[in-house]
Amino acid sequence: MIQHQLNSDLQYCENIIKKHSKSFYFAFSGLPAEKRYAVYAIYAFCRIADDSVDENPIIAFKSAAINQLRHELDLFSRHEERNHPLWRALRHVFNTFNMDIQPFYDQLTGQEMDIQFSSPKTLQQLEEYSYYVAGSVGLMLLPIIATENHQYLKKSAVKLGIAMQITNILRDIGEDFYEKNRIYLPVMERLHFGYGEEKLDQQLIDESFITLWEHLAVRAEILYDEFSNHLVKFDNDSKEPLMMAANVYREILNVIRENQYDCLTKRNFVAQERLEQIRV
Repeated sequence: MIQHQLNSDLQYCENIIKKHSKSFYFAFSGLPAEKRYAVYAIYAFCRIADDSVDENPIIAFKSAAINQLRHELDLFSRHEERNHPLWRALRHVFNTFNMDIQPFYDQLTGQEMDIQFSSPKTLQQLEEYSYYVAGSVGLMLLPIIATENHQYLKKSAVKLGIAMQITNILRDIGEDFYEKNRIYLPVMERLHFGYGEEKLDQQLIDESFITLWEHLAVRAEILYDEFSNHLVKFDNDSKEPLMMAANVYREILNVIRENQYDCLTKRNFVAQERLEQIRV
């Protein structure tokens, strides 16, 4: 009966990642079962946190939803968690791996930064934000994919998370601006390259946009490379799925380049046949 409940809870988490992130699911489906389902549970927590902000149209409701999730995380930290598939699945993860709860709180801080959103002024501020919403995820996953060396790989895990978040931002420039009224491109970089908000409003893809976009893309690629340099220290059974995840996200940048940098009106993604090539 207990195993049946656990299987159901883990399936709940798997359904969330299958629905919302085919590329992430594709990459980590190669992990051994125990690790794979642990990743799914962590993804489910992050997705629920993200949805509590993005799916609530009223700021007060967004804040209330994050506060409720933080309260539930507090209960979880005291082993008094809600009787809910997510929290039961996460308890299994914490019982199985040497987990650190702080990155889960950091993730909620990142979601709060979106509630009280203002464009980052500098690339440094963008990377700080990216730590909270994505680098924190790297730290959540670290005890699962680096069981022996996780204490020594925190910087590498954070770099991968930040690289992935910058990639997400470069993919979603149009969606973020036209649907959410957010500009994640740093103010100082926009000024430096001469790409003002009025150009974004006109959906203009000119030399200044491409140069700005490439400036941030190259920064992400540097972080991907720096992460890759430490891949050897991760668990043997996790190296290939982890590299797959990094390569799939990195490939999004090349897809955008091939689409003439149109991330203002086009949804860019890595097609299934291309995913299979990356797997090879």
